[in-house]
Amino acid sequence: MEYNFKEIESNWQKYWATNKTFAAKNGGDKPKYYVLDMFPYPSGAGLHVGHPLGYIASDIVARYKRHKGFNVLHPMGYDSFGLPAEQYAIQTGQHPKITTEQNIARYREQLDKIGFSFDWDREVRTSNPDYYKWTQWIFIQIFNSWYNNSSNKAENISTLIAEFEANGNTKVNAVCDEDVKQFTATEWKAFSEKEQSDILMAYRIAYLGEAYVNWCPQLGTVLANDEIKDGVSERGGYPVERKLMKQWSMRITGYAQRLLDGLDSLDWTESLKEAQRNWIGRSEGTSLRFKIDVTSSADEGGVSRSVNDKFIEVFTTRPDTVFGVSFVTLAPEHELVTSLTTAENKAAVEAYVTQAKNRSERERQADVNKITGVFTGSYVIHPFTGKQVPIWIGDYVLAGYGTGAVMAVPANDSRDYGFAKHFGLPILEVVAGGDLEKESYDAKEGKIINSDFLNGLDVKDAMKKAIAEIEKQGLGKGKINYRLRDAVFGRQRYWGEPIPVYYKNDIPYALNENELPLVLPEVDKYLPTEDGEPPLARAAANWKHEGKYDYEHSTMPGWAGSSWYFLRYMDAGNSTQMVSKQLADYWQQVDLYIGGSEHATGHLLYVRFWTKFLKDLGYIAIDEPAKKLINQGMIQGRSNFVYRLSPLFRYSELETNKVNLPVMFVTKSLHDKINTNSLSDFEKNNIKEQSIINFKLLNPSAKEEEIGFLNFKSHALHVDVNIVQNDVLNQAAFMASRDEYKHAIFFTGEIEDYICGHEVEKMSKSKYNVVTPDDIAEKFGSDTLRLYEMFLGPLEQSKPWNTNGITGVHGFLKKLWRLFYSPLQGGAQGAGDVALNISNDEPTKAELKTLHKTIKKIAEDIERFSFNTSISNFMICVNELTDAKCNKRAILEPLLICLSPYAPHITEELWKQLGHNESISTAPFPIHNEEYLVDDSVNYPVSFNGKVKFTLELAATLTPQEVEAIVRANEQTIKFLDGKEPKKVIVVPKKIVNMVV
Repeated sequence: MEYNFKEIESNWQKYWATNKTFAAKNGGDKPKYYVLDMFPYPSGAGLHVGHPLGYIASDIVARYKRHKGFNVLHPMGYDSFGLPAEQYAIQTGQHPKITTEQNIARYREQLDKIGFSFDWDREVRTSNPDYYKWTQWIFIQIFNSWYNNSSNKAENISTLIAEFEANGNTKVNAVCDEDVKQFTATEWKAFSEKEQSDILMAYRIAYLGEAYVNWCPQLGTVLANDEIKDGVSERGGYPVERKLMKQWSMRITGYAQRLLDGLDSLDWTESLKEAQRNWIGRSEGTSLRFKIDVTSSADEGGVSRSVNDKFIEVFTTRPDTVFGVSFVTLAPEHELVTSLTTAENKAAVEAYVTQAKNRSERERQADVNKITGVFTGSYVIHPFTGKQVPIWIGDYVLAGYGTGAVMAVPANDSRDYGFAKHFGLPILEVVAGGDLEKESYDAKEGKIINSDFLNGLDVKDAMKKAIAEIEKQGLGKGKINYRLRDAVFGRQRYWGEPIPVYYKNDIPYALNENELPLVLPEVDKYLPTEDGEPPLARAAANWKHEGKYDYEHSTMPGWAGSSWYFLRYMDAGNSTQMVSKQLADYWQQVDLYIGGSEHATGHLLYVRFWTKFLKDLGYIAIDEPAKKLINQGMIQGRSNFVYRLSPLFRYSELETNKVNLPVMFVTKSLHDKINTNSLSDFEKNNIKEQSIINFKLLNPSAKEEEIGFLNFKSHALHVDVNIVQNDVLNQAAFMASRDEYKHAIFFTGEIEDYICGHEVEKMSKSKYNVVTPDDIAEKFGSDTLRLYEMFLGPLEQSKPWNTNGITGVHGFLKKLWRLFYSPLQGGAQGAGDVALNISNDEPTKAELKTLHKTIKKIAEDIERFSFNTSISNFMICVNELTDAKCNKRAILEPLLICLSPYAPHITEELWKQLGHNESISTAPFPIHNEEYLVDDSVNYPVSFNGKVKFTLELAATLTPQEVEAIVRANEQTIKFLDGKEPKKVIVVPKKIVNMVV
């Protein structure tokens, strides 16, 4: 029986599906282990070889843990709401549901072929009403909750209403809007229903309010920060602007400190935790008010009287530098920009604000080298010196952080310093120790100078005294601030979860649980309406609550369904609960979560937020979703290039584009020579002659004297990597790929093969470097694919896809197969007839040592997620057993179990051939025996004056004195000493013997 991987893999995939081999049990005596992958968005392109990297790693762990006696939950599903399917619907009219289901079928086919041990009975799809019913239910719980700072958790809104009815809001300590006015219990009871609703909205964790959003006019929707790249939408490349809109949001800011504190308990990568810490951005400082200086009326060209008696409030972490303030900078979106702008500055300010609106907050934060700004023409009064301070606008200040205004101290802040240098603004030294001619002095140390009552103090003491004085004079208050902003929740899209809210008399009401799910209605188009309303408004005439009240027309963001899916896998079929308390208590946290680092400040922050919220309300017992998180690296594409030769001719018809130019390509080496002007005369002449010959063939009417060959150049073109092997182009396949290439000429230099260039880039269809797992599985098998992806390098590192070594991995599996199958005696030479040949003989010490060092190493590798080193160890093991001609059951059975998590198909087949009726996945993982790893003997190199002359195999148990005695008595030693007595004999136990003569 030969190693027929296609038949073997197909048979075992059917077996696992039919027998539900990997279905997890809810409960039992075994310890639980929950392995989770970040579930995919099912795109139309399907999987490429980069996508399964994390899935293969998690599958190895899942299979290993089953061998180790755990009850393993290893589910898979689809994050199936998404903008691509909606864009396709806009273009074609096809319902996103149809597109999504087609894409899921493609994904499922590919996933099954790779042999993952998923429990498919627990599959979830975020776009299924049975699933998003509970996403809507969670939204309603959040809508009906407020964050109580006193208890430091979310509570039902009914407790807040009870407090209002008893005492008003004077004693309420809540996370809420900043402009909430105080009221008494009597006033609360006298408020209208609309007034009470508006007040409660200022406290609700899910609330409707005005927020700055990333608005994409062409897509007609709000985008999350991670859906924008370089100021344009990631999908389609459309411009994005900052816009103030009435929008559903979530008060994640209430959880800022808990999200920070919780990071300390997590076994996540430090870089990812640091990314979340920076995103949350905790800082301690003080608020400080600068009074606006109104010196002339608006009709005289000055500032508007509407700001009379108003202040600009800033938040600063460096109150010790308050005397170094030389200007105040507002965010372009600041509410006072219009009223502070003088007539003479109006045009410049409006142009600047428009420009800034087209840059995302993330882009503005990242682009530290681009300095832009504009003067408003207005001033504030310094709260301590009484001097005028100019008010500028700069897009490095964000409306969503602090107050949207900063007191600029260029001497002690690098961004303020760059701004001041660029616009020629004063730089006032207030902390001794820096060289302000070169750069700002940002260190929080030194003595305060030029600062009135702060002079002579150290920075830390000056901070305390400054805050005390600010509070004493009623200019501000010491506080803790966070960079984290409330999460914008609404999206003006069709393909998303409907927000379960309806409006009655302009008051939003949440649906009752028995009215869920609120299912997406059918619409005639998937575009916004003609008056700019979201697509769901197209169904408004017939889509109403109780037939008369409008539903909310925006939908939920992509992160809603993924913020709790790990819980649904625990109890996927439950129609009456999000998850039963019994199963939530059993499965608890995810033990191992694998996914990309790009989700650090998106999904991974929101899932932590929702988990903490659900814990607050008692629905689950955990407040973090995953104990351990690994970010797998990206498998990048390895692009190949051909180099098209462009000969230049003087032929007159060239200008009319009627001439037929020859299609010619040069290899990478010739292309490099052309671009460095280093071709030999022979190479130049050869290219010239071939160019003229081919030109004449394609243009027979052209006379030779008219052709007028001038010169040539070459340029790179991406070529499909699937017709390139080890950088050698399959010329026939290339010529057949396009009509224009069918008569292509190749200049290959001194060799026959056409050698392509290569470059590591993102895997993309446009770069023709996409390799699908289907292609690899078809050619080499899925077990080869699994092993090879792990073999490429450490899981966390990005690495280029390169198939140059895949034949070696496939050869390893064939070599493993030959340990079990031997050629039939008497068979024809080269006939390839083999039969199972397994011995029940006792293994030798050497064979036991090979096996047990492998068992030990593989277990250690999996426990520390070092999968690439395991592949090397398997290869060493099989090589050693092959050299020993080992075919012993006592060695090969444990080896199969060790390899099973990595290459499940071949190990299942060989396990069955050894006579087992149960799947290998049920076999316990072997335990290594240290006794077999102890060497019985040691090969000692024997040196004379540092030069090795011979080696001696000696018992490992000998003492250094015994080793010396045996070496001295050896006849080779006597020969090399030639009667001399060594001055010194050095014995390094189990290493070396050196005689100094």
